Amino acid sequence: MDSKLAIFGGPKAIQIEQPHYMWPVISKETENAVLEQLHKTISIYDKSGIIDDVEKQLANYYKRKYALLINSGTMALYTMFVSAGLKKGDEVIVPVYNFPASVTPLFFIGAIPILCDAESVTGNIDPKAIEKKITKKTKAISVTHMWGIPCDMDEICEIAERHGLMLFEDFSHSHGAEFKGKLTGSFGNSAAASLQGQKILTGGEGGVFLTDDKEMYDKAILLGHYNKRALQEIEKDSPLYKFGVTGMGFKLRVHPLAAAIIHEQFPHLNEWLRQKRIFANLMNNFLKDMAGVETLDVPSYKKPSWYAYLFRYKSKELGGLEIEKFYKALKAEGCSEADIPKSTCPLNALPLFKNPNELFDGYKAPSPEQFPMAEDFYNNTIKLPVWTDSKDKVFVDLYLKTIEKVVINYRELL
Repeated sequence: MDSKLAIFGGPKAIQIEQPHYMWPVISKETENAVLEQLHKTISIYDKSGIIDDVEKQLANYYKRKYALLINSGTMALYTMFVSAGLKKGDEVIVPVYNFPASVTPLFFIGAIPILCDAESVTGNIDPKAIEKKITKKTKAISVTHMWGIPCDMDEICEIAERHGLMLFEDFSHSHGAEFKGKLTGSFGNSAAASLQGQKILTGGEGGVFLTDDKEMYDKAILLGHYNKRALQEIEKDSPLYKFGVTGMGFKLRVHPLAAAIIHEQFPHLNEWLRQKRIFANLMNNFLKDMAGVETLDVPSYKKPSWYAYLFRYKSKELGGLEIEKFYKALKAEGCSEADIPKSTCPLNALPLFKNPNELFDGYKAPSPEQFPMAEDFYNNTIKLPVWTDSKDKVFVDLYLKTIEKVVINYRELL
């Protein structure tokens, strides 16, 4: 590999045409599954057919009593919060380093998101910071397993139990990830996840709500699956049954074609995860002792899904070289899939969280607060894909060698 950096006229380290990473995998089997469903029906009103099949798959996999398919991850999260009976003024502790849609549904309920700082290693919510946020108004903790790395669930579950708080999970990034042998999505009162196009398990668009609580499940059905499904599944002696025809007025059903995609892709999930873990281990081993790079130190009792691979950039180790210059050099070398995530960020910096009152009546602008751990993680992180096919090792090797090339020649960038 020529040592002269491409940003200064040297040859690109990666000269394979883009894209270097494509997701999801749309195989002939996926096409056939969609066509088969297309000719069966494209609208399902109750728990039957492909909807029933996929919900059973998900409930069995996550060892939950109930799984409910929803039309998006955002509405699955909204379903989770509504089904828990959260009300105006209730406080919910949430990670400040997060994707906004993990939290924004709370505004539509009138509940108050209480932003909580990250721990420094993975960017996930810090259990020690959670304790400091609990007040008499706190009703729940909602965690997000960022980038597919499980949160510290022993500590978080203990805090929730000790304080009598509900516990929710957003496992959109962490399909198949495990904490001490237990899948993310199977902790706490309920969980929700996106099944959108970039997720490891996907229907193109869609979401899922999981719980073991029948009352929560019934409320979730009322929220977005009125009439036939509500009357089919809510028991006649339940006080909720009388609302079955109208529900709460929303229709949040997943499209049967999306369910068909999920159903066909689901059996591949564990094989994809195995390959992702092989590649992530390879990436860790290559980068762990490299100047300017800090790999995320994930303990062995956590098995990430590796939705993405992140490393921390250590500017001081490379003469104070700014992350943006380092990143531009990677891109110039042909690392087209490298990314500095922007939409996933400390939420306190976003206008909606600074001034929610401008869009949602009754909210007070929160007091200015600093979240140093989340801000440091956000400002010093670079993201790479984690491939799912062993044939893609060529890209893994090229991306790693390119990072090494830029690190070796960093002085040219100063």
